[in-house]
Parts: sequence; structure tokens; C-alpha cells
Amino acid sequence: MLAISEEFRKELNVIGGDWVSADSGETFEVTNPATGETIGTVPMSGKAETKRAITAAHEAFLTFRKTSAKDRARLLRRLRKLIIEHQEPLAQLLSAEQGKPIAEARAEVRMSASYVMWFAEEARRIYGDTVPSPWADRRIMVTKEPVGVVGAITPWNFPSSMLARKIAPALAAGCTIVCKPAEATPYSGLAWGVLCAKAGIPAGVVNILTGDPVEIGKELTANPLVRKITFTGSTRVGKILLKQSVPTVKKVSMELGGNAPFIVFNDADIDRAVEGAIAAKYRNSGQTCVCTNRLYVQSKIYNKFVEKLVEATEAMKVGQANEEGVVQGPLINEAAVEKCEDFVADAVAKGGKVATGGKRHELGHGFFQPTVITNAKQRMKFSKEEIFGPIAPVYKFRTEEEVIELANNTEYGLACYFYTQDLGRTFRVSEALEYGLVGVNEGIITTVEAPFGGVKESGIGKEGGHQGIQDYLEEKYVCIGGLGL
Repeated sequence: MLAISEEFRKELNVIGGDWVSADSGETFEVTNPATGETIGTVPMSGKAETKRAITAAHEAFLTFRKTSAKDRARLLRRLRKLIIEHQEPLAQLLSAEQGKPIAEARAEVRMSASYVMWFAEEARRIYGDTVPSPWADRRIMVTKEPVGVVGAITPWNFPSSMLARKIAPALAAGCTIVCKPAEATPYSGLAWGVLCAKAGIPAGVVNILTGDPVEIGKELTANPLVRKITFTGSTRVGKILLKQSVPTVKKVSMELGGNAPFIVFNDADIDRAVEGAIAAKYRNSGQTCVCTNRLYVQSKIYNKFVEKLVEATEAMKVGQANEEGVVQGPLINEAAVEKCEDFVADAVAKGGKVATGGKRHELGHGFFQPTVITNAKQRMKFSKEEIFGPIAPVYKFRTEEEVIELANNTEYGLACYFYTQDLGRTFRVSEALEYGLVGVNEGIITTVEAPFGGVKESGIGKEGGHQGIQDYLEEKYVCIGGLGL
């Protein structure tokens, strides 16, 4: 039984430092996807509440932007310390609303703390430039300043760490922020309000509200006081937010959908490749934007790889979040389960074979069996559509040139993976693949020290690394004349 902390299970918005309900008093229920039980209710906010949150953030920005980098770093280090101290209740809350195994939830909370610490350090490294002047009596400086109020919209699959990627760099840069967590997982978002208050972050600097995604999104994108929109979610919604941000010419960063290929060449270490495939495919029950969507295996080792993959897949334990040894939890809702059923039915109708799994799990609710489908073909739906579930389609290929063409044949370009022991191939293939993230002989590659983001329709901008703070800054050129030199 998961233990939900009442300290962190907030059921009100935080606006300007105050915990408030929606103006209408309306709420909506949040359920545990593993059991279907209601956890509680949160405010159904809309345009009016969002506008007030933006105003509060703007008023706070006028002061917060003047704080020193050292002071902002100190606040973030304190925030990181609080996250670590409260790791267990935060992880329990996250598992209850999202469904992921408690071990994964703890890892996500630790990752959140790591992002906060990373940007605490980056706050003191926002360097400008002194540019050699073409004029003897003038001096040229380039400085960096916080962009202003940030509107952040985050998804349900990583409800804590996705906010960490946005709140931490925003505060490090001197920005203030209005956050809208996903409707399915609002509690992990609202918990940030508790943490920020405990850390002594000034009122209005971090505002968090739950509710109608359309109304909140429209106000965040239309309001001229918001100078940047940062969004993690589907490409479809990202395009809507981009369009809505055009009239006020906002700075935007988008981490959108993926269709990650996982390529295994004949010369690969098969055991290592299978281990990487399990990690890259089934993490969070396949519900990540960097999850493997298509496994391409070269013809000579295809059968051997499939045999080992099926064996490893069948060894995974499916169950409730806090059961010992569980590595697979439920999908987020019934629609996600039905989508997996549709992918399997489509594949079978087009000649695919279910090597293991392929249907709802006996546990019921949102559980779906970890699935491997062989004889996968390009005409099947999951070749083009993001699966976001525990289905691993395995395709056969013959040549390096063929698989590169197949891997790049998508509008997405977020993450990709390939396995080889050929050094020349390592460079050829990594340079040929049209993706923002490339894992070579590794299935899990995300880390706070490196930039995270895609190309093509998978997004704009980077999160993490020293690059991650740049989208929260504006460059200013200052020319100083009349120096009498």
C-alpha cells in the first residue's frame, strides 16, 4: 500500500504565494491508474486564474530579476536539499498518481534533485562577452538577462523531473514561472509549491495551477506578460502552442514526440543489446518520449536476438508500484490500453507475429502485457505512430544503408540507439542518423550534464547541459561611447 503524504498532497493552486481554489469552486478527480481508485481532487482552473498567476509572476519578476546569481544558486541548493530529504513521500505520491514502480519513482525524484543542483551551479556561469571595438573611443559589451515570465506546461509520464527541467533553469536565470502540470498527475506538480515555499523562494516566483488545458494554454500563449513558453508533450499540442505564441512573438522551447529506432548490427554484443533494448523499450511501461519505438535487427542475428529479447521480456515482473521486484506498472489510462490493443491487432492483420504478450494483463485496470512482435513491417501503424506502451516491434534489415534510410524515414528526430563493435560504423551511423540524441551501445543516455532535445518535428531548444539555461536568457548588446580615449 502506497503511503501518501498529506503535507505534499496539495489540492489547491499556488498563486502569488497563496494556496487558492478555482474561482468556480469546480474540481476534478485524480485516480491511481493501477487500481482505478480516486486519490483526491484538484482545482479546475481556467483563464481568470491563469491571468492572476501571470500577473503575480510578473510582479515578482521585477524584484527577482535583480537578485544575485549567488543568491539564486543558494535558493536552488536549498531546494535540492529538500527534495532529497523528502524523496520517499514525493516518490510515493508520484507512484500513486502515475503508476510507475516505486524504484522508478525514487529515481525520478533523485533526477529532479540533480537538475536543480546542476542549474544551481549554472546560475553562476551566465557569462557575457567584451567584444573588441572597431572604434577607439567606444567599448562593446554583450550581457545576458532573464527573459521574464515563463509559462511551463508539462506531461504526466515524468511529472516531477519534467518540472525540474523548467523550474530550475528559469530560477537560475532570474525568471519567474507559471506551471501547468498534466491533469493526470497534478499532485507531483503542486508538491513543487510546497518545496519552493520551504526553500524560501519568494512568493510569486513559482506559481502552479491545475485545470482546463485549453484555457490555461491559451492564456499563457496570448498574454503579453509571458515572454517564454516551454512545453513537453505531443507534437500535435506543441504545434498548437507554437501557433498561439506567434502574435506575441514569444521565445519557445518544445520537447515533443519521438519515434526512436533501436538498431542492432551483426557485429553487436547481443546480450548487451538485449539489455539495452529492455531498458530503452520498457522503462515506465514504454511511456517515455525517448522509448524505443522500432527495433531493427540485422538478418544474421535476428532470430538469436529475438529469442533472447522474448526471454528477457517474459522475465519482467508486472504489478503494483510497491510490490517487491516489480519493473512494469500500468499504463496511464484506459485509452492508452486500447491504443496498445489497436497496435497489436493492426500488426497481426498485416502479417506480424506476437512472440510474447499482446493483450491486457490479468491484473486488469491499466495493465498491459510486455509484448514483442516479430516480422514487423513498415506498413504497420507503429512504424509511423508513437506507441507509448510496452510493445516492441522487431524488424529485419540487411545493410547499413538500408537501416539508416528506414530509421530516418519519420518526421520525428528525438532519440535513437544502435549497437555495434565497429569503430568506423560508430561514427558513420551516428553522423547519418537525424536525431538530437544518439545512444551507442547504451539504452539509457539521459543525464543532467548533457543537452536533451530533438530535431525535425521533435522539438526546438535544449534542456539540461550548459545549453539548458540559454532559452531562459536574452542577449543585450551595450555600446559605450564618449569615453574620450
